[in-house]
Amino acid sequence: MDSNLQLGLALASGVVLAAACGLRAFLPLLALGIAGRLGWLHLAPAMQWLQHPAALSCLGAATLIEIVGDKIPAVDHALDMISTVLRPAAGSLIAASVMWEVRDPLTALAVGVAVGAPSALVPHAAKSLLRAGSTALTGGRANLVLSLLEDVATVALFVLSVVVPVLVAAGLLLVAFLIVRRFARRPPSAVSAT
Repeated sequence: MDSNLQLGLALASGVVLAAACGLRAFLPLLALGIAGRLGWLHLAPAMQWLQHPAALSCLGAATLIEIVGDKIPAVDHALDMISTVLRPAAGSLIAASVMWEVRDPLTALAVGVAVGAPSALVPHAAKSLLRAGSTALTGGRANLVLSLLEDVATVALFVLSVVVPVLVAAGLLLVAFLIVRRFARRPPSAVSAT
């Protein structure tokens, strides 16, 4: 396979996987570990710890805590504050994990951080804004539905990152561009009012 095509596919997969981490920090890492364990994906030598039974157990427990905790309003807010740091870190880790075949480990890590952190932070910020609006409008009653949709979206992004990463990455970048453009066009008083 052409090295430029391979690099493009790795970058696209990294963006999509990191975006999934922006919704749920541990679920994409767990899915990556399971896929590696089952032989569906080949993990970088430095990332093969994800498919170890102990790592899968820890990631499974963390995923369960994150998913269940996200359904409980007080716990959800605490998780959201912690996730502001955790999700970009997970996005960086998972983006670096798909870059290893294309570049040396140090470059893969640098690209993972440069691509993964922002790719995870955008969905996390959008989710936080949506949850704040939902809480204000519905008193938090719609947050359970939103949380379930985030769970489904995370799994869908993971699957799509493996199947059609370039198309999904382009769609995510378009959505991010439109969101940024919309907020950039608002007058300063409208931005501070939201």
